[in-house]
Amino acid sequence: MANRAKQLINQFKNETFLLRLHQFEGSISKLLSLTMVVVILAIVFDLIVVLVEAIFTTAPGAFLGQTVIDVFGLFLTVLIALEILENITAYIQKHVVQVELVIATALTAVGRKFIILDLDKVSGTTLIGLALAIFALAISYWIVRASHR
Repeated sequence: MANRAKQLINQFKNETFLLRLHQFEGSISKLLSLTMVVVILAIVFDLIVVLVEAIFTTAPGAFLGQTVIDVFGLFLTVLIALEILENITAYIQKHVVQVELVIATALTAVGRKFIILDLDKVSGTTLIGLALAIFALAISYWIVRASHR
């Protein structure tokens, strides 16, 4: 029993504890990356279904309306998911969150929101908020890029 207690106490020494914590972070990161792969496959499948359905059911000339916006939204969703997977992969490789990549992902996500936005259903305040978000993210991206040079 004393030997078990000693082993347990050794697990809480700084080096051992940090090693276990590092192993836990790695396991969670790998689980997140596998989950992102499943999400990306589901989004791509949905994109294919929507695209095929739109091609065969949309009247000639009507494709350029809401259908194209929906398809572009799905394309950008795939790109955002790929960028998130790249963030996770970079974390697994370097154990560092790459701020530039996170900001680029956020810019893509807010840009996607602008593209799929139905201007008839949104207030001016929402548009101003999205514009400010893009402006702040763009400045942040520029600062991070400049600091890495």
